[in-house]
Amino acid sequence: MELHRTINASAIILVHNHPSGDPAPSYQSNDITRQLLDDCEAAGVMIHDHVVIGKEAEF
Repeated sequence: MELHRTINASAIILVHNHPSGDPAPSYQSNDITRQLLDDCEAAGVMIHDHVVIGKEAEF
């Protein structure tokens, strides 16, 4: 978690878009979220939220 060391964060909010326009979590979104949760937990950083932006909605 190099970002954590750079900004001295204790918590983060994840935000990304789905170019398909469908904000429903994809397998890839779920997989990377699990990896980030594990990495953040090891670094002592909380993830407060994970927002996925679609064409006309968010999840």
